Amino acid sequence: MTDYKPGKMDISVQTETFGGFIKGIIYVCVFCVAVLIFLAIYAT
Repeated sequence: MTDYKPGKMDISVQTETFGGFIKGIIYVCVFCVAVLIFLAIYAT
């Protein structure tokens, strides 16, 4: 453990995964809002 240096870990994979997660959450939220708007307009 003498080679350990704080802040030197490669986190590119974690960063990419987090970006994908956030993008997926945004898509789900937009879809939910679109469904709610559709129901508000066309529901009888």
